[in-house]
Amino acid sequence: MSTQQNNPLHGLTLEKILTQLVEQYGWDGLHRRIKVNCFANDPSIKSSLKFLRKTPWARDKVESLYVSTFA
Repeated sequence: MSTQQNNPLHGLTLEKILTQLVEQYGWDGLHRRIKVNCFANDPSIKSSLKFLRKTPWARDKVESLYVSTFA
């Protein structure tokens, strides 16, 4: 339990992380920062979550952007 207290992502779902990033940057801004098609071609939270859950490198980039933006 003590290893998580310094983790800025502890307690956050991927959906919440993505939603906050979209509110902050919009889909276009998110795509400019992380070049994945799910942010550019007919983007939605649902389709982006599906892609990010199957693609670890993209999820890592989203989580890193969240930390650098909000932590």
